[in-house]
Amino acid sequence: MDMRPEPFEPPAPVPRVGIPSYLKIIRTVLRNPLELWGEPSYTLPWIETKFVTQRTLIVNDPGLIRHILVDNVANYEMSKVRRLILRPILRDGLLTAEGEVWKRSRKAMAPVFTPRHAKGFAGQMLRSSEQFVERYAGAQEAPFTTNVANDMTELTFDILAETLFSGEVAVEREGFVQSVEELLHRMGRVDPMDILLAPEWIPRPTRIGGRKVMNRFRSIVSETMALRRRKMAEDPKGTPQDFLTLLLEIEGSQGLSTAEIEDNILTFIGAGHETTARALAWTLYCVANTPAYREIMEAEIDTAMASGAEPVEWLGLMPHVLAAFEEAMRLYPPAPSINRAAIEEDAWTSPTGERVRIPKGIAVLIMPWTLHRHVLYWDKPRAFMPERFLPENREKLNRYQYLPFGAGPRVCIGATFALQEAVIALAVMMHRYRFDTTAETNPWPVQRLTTQPRGGLPMRVSAR
Repeated sequence: MDMRPEPFEPPAPVPRVGIPSYLKIIRTVLRNPLELWGEPSYTLPWIETKFVTQRTLIVNDPGLIRHILVDNVANYEMSKVRRLILRPILRDGLLTAEGEVWKRSRKAMAPVFTPRHAKGFAGQMLRSSEQFVERYAGAQEAPFTTNVANDMTELTFDILAETLFSGEVAVEREGFVQSVEELLHRMGRVDPMDILLAPEWIPRPTRIGGRKVMNRFRSIVSETMALRRRKMAEDPKGTPQDFLTLLLEIEGSQGLSTAEIEDNILTFIGAGHETTARALAWTLYCVANTPAYREIMEAEIDTAMASGAEPVEWLGLMPHVLAAFEEAMRLYPPAPSINRAAIEEDAWTSPTGERVRIPKGIAVLIMPWTLHRHVLYWDKPRAFMPERFLPENREKLNRYQYLPFGAGPRVCIGATFALQEAVIALAVMMHRYRFDTTAETNPWPVQRLTTQPRGGLPMRVSAR
């Protein structure tokens, strides 16, 4: 008889039952889009729906996902609703740019994020994590409670600022975290006008006040660029050869425009760290509710650190730590939706002979949120089971059933960076401290560009 306890099922909306009215759909999307999805989204390989005049193909089948994101990627562009939400924030940053602008930006930034180059950041990631964890030193005397959602935002900002900008970002960390929260609250949500595909010039009621925080971010970026330009002019040899310098060195007609550089810096400062921050917080929460697995992680971390291995080696030495982070990203994907639209009519045939027609102009929605919890592709899909991602089990997973970083040409450029950062950060924190839930720890996932815990994530920190 199997006497093992049932695995932990962290909180998440249950599949909706029945067909909601238009008004209820709008209310749900405004409150939390993750609560919208019904039983078919978690059980069928694809579904076609219609809202007002917009037809949408919801895709879960890994083969069809590959067709859209890889095999026939040229036929799919960012959907209009996604553009309406993201472009006011990021404009022509790497996440939102299309066509030649995207190609230029991707080509320009690719050298910084190659796996070889990303490994070179390991030492800086370790130093930033060790400096950050000193804030928990008081737990040596007495445990205390902290909001780890905010803490992880500060930690990943510290790492991003140090690795890509050599610490020369024109903003204080404390004010930055508050600005990120306000930006996502005001600008990172779906507005009823977006759902109705209203023109961009029509005001979005939910984003009233958003322009002020956007201007604040733009001023941070402008000042950061100005500071670095002065250093490049005054002390070329002493200028850090980092991401910021690389972008400014290709400024001009043959590279990226000033506006495109500003958009990309904003994308990385404002959004590039946010996805990793959310995943780290959810990992600490899930691990706290899985004490047996946490002990395995702690032993793995202690062994690797005692060996004297360099941080660049930790990713390979800590498979259980990496697996916990990847499982947290499965349950709480940092980017819960991938939105495309068919430029021309298309079709795909499944291995069993079923034919899917994809009409011109139809919105195509690939939802990591539902895909990662889909009954056709996962055993106990709502449960936190990191062993799915241990090396001996990974070969069982289809490449296109797990999309925390997307797939195809637009796969997240910082995927290797993020995985290395996460393992180093978790190892440094968990080597010295334990994070446990409290009576106030009742997170509920909400979609605000990223998958966030509503109301934060208070956890008790104690010394190991």
